[in-house]
Amino acid sequence: MEFLVARIPWLVILWLSLTVHEWAHARVAWALGDGTARAQGRMTLDPLAHIDPIGTFLLPLVGVPFGWALPVPVNPAGFDRRYPMSLGMLLCAAAGPASNVVLASAGVVGVGVVAAFLPSRLADMLLPWLGVLVNLNVALAIFNLLPIPPLDGSRVVNHFLPRSLRGGWEALERAGRFLPFVVLVLLAAVGLDPITPAFAWTERLLGWVVGVAVG
Repeated sequence: MEFLVARIPWLVILWLSLTVHEWAHARVAWALGDGTARAQGRMTLDPLAHIDPIGTFLLPLVGVPFGWALPVPVNPAGFDRRYPMSLGMLLCAAAGPASNVVLASAGVVGVGVVAAFLPSRLADMLLPWLGVLVNLNVALAIFNLLPIPPLDGSRVVNHFLPRSLRGGWEALERAGRFLPFVVLVLLAAVGLDPITPAFAWTERLLGWVVGVAVG
């Protein structure tokens, strides 16, 4: 029980981060002319609209260090004709990781403000969770930009992919949503995990920010 209680703040940060990520997809789709996500109630910052029972709740709750939300529906046929469909899909896809970069940046600023202006006892309580906000959103941004279907990075690849390679790429897209996690495990096994080194970099950055703030 203590383990589950300790997971709650981490889960809240994860849910909020995933919510902003999915809202960003929906908001850009709406700006481009597609109202599918809005009509289905997905252009909202209400976490309940985006929860996937397994990826947003069950696995993170029991300690699995990643998660996902329900994908936001996007219909490229609804885009304004000024925007090619593939470009519109690229912009919609990039909006999610971009939102995580914004949240991570806000977390870094928050670390500096808390370290500089709050009493040390309160700062010691808040800084670890701001660190979680930064690290989690860096991980989400990197993970979602991997060029592996169905991640956002695959939409970026799809925009630039030659027509001659589309058939094989579409077959890969049908492999299922667990393909990215299989690839991550394989990368980690050969020492090419892209996320762990990013954590080391963010920890150095946060340490530097705290040092400047209190110095």
